[in-house]
Amino acid sequence: MQDTIFLLIKATIATKHKNVHEAIAELQGKAKLSISDTKNVKVISTQLMDYKLKS
Repeated sequence: MQDTIFLLIKATIATKHKNVHEAIAELQGKAKLSISDTKNVKVISTQLMDYKLKS
């Protein structure tokens, strides 16, 4: 069976940015993703999805 799933990440941060959205944008630009296959699951593709921030 093949399907699409969404995994969420929770991160606690400390930042010098005055606006948390600036910190989120910075992290999104530098984020790296690593998800490995398991015995019963083969990872076909992955994509980091940008969090849409309000201006």
